Amino acid sequence: MTAVSDEPNPYLANPRWVVAELVADAARRRYPADILAIGVHGSLAHGDDHDTSDVDLVVVTYRPGAGPRPVARRVDGVLVDLGVMGAEEYLRHARTLSTSWPLAADRYVTTKPIYDPEAWLEKLRDVHLGRLAEARNAEFTALAREAWCRGASAHARATRLAAWYETDVALVMLAEARLAAATVIGLLTRTYFRNGADAVRRTGVADADLAALGTILNDQAKDLADRGRPVDGTVSDLFDR
Repeated sequence: MTAVSDEPNPYLANPRWVVAELVADAARRRYPADILAIGVHGSLAHGDDHDTSDVDLVVVTYRPGAGPRPVARRVDGVLVDLGVMGAEEYLRHARTLSTSWPLAADRYVTTKPIYDPEAWLEKLRDVHLGRLAEARNAEFTALAREAWCRGASAHARATRLAAWYETDVALVMLAEARLAAATVIGLLTRTYFRNGADAVRRTGVADADLAALGTILNDQAKDLADRGRPVDGTVSDLFDR
């Protein structure tokens, strides 16, 4: 016989956990045959959420297209982002390295289960960590070069807009360039981040102005060239793997 604890669930004192549990219970009642696992990622999974934190939920289904639809709503004053993905598709994502890896990896390795009777979320984590273990440095430097090109493009547009006194729009492009530069650092060092804000803060580019960010991008270009991934090339280089 399984003992039942008289201790209160500490999560129930947290209104975000209460909402997460309510949404998970409702999903399971409506789609009992479709749902393999439900978990939370982001600040709630890390345990450092606060009053303005969102609830980031993921529903893993047995089949693609089954279960609830992805949706975002505010529930009892808490913003809820409900993601839905088929199990096999999610595993394919976990096995894939892309330029967005530094911003995506956290959800593969730190999702906290709400409902996971088959420990599937542990499998997701292990699949991703296994992919990282077998990845060669050349894969990450190639992705870093692609991220650098996006950053350089955004920086050039921000510089042009600033010269035209389109300050507000220039700031948007500057933010995009900062995030790309942070992503380059994440790829070169195999470091993943909680989100974009965490990325620019931890890499020290959050307060970089146009000039400082230009220097950072130039230094990254030199680093990539030293690693055998120069950002400059010929037409034929565009088609070489």
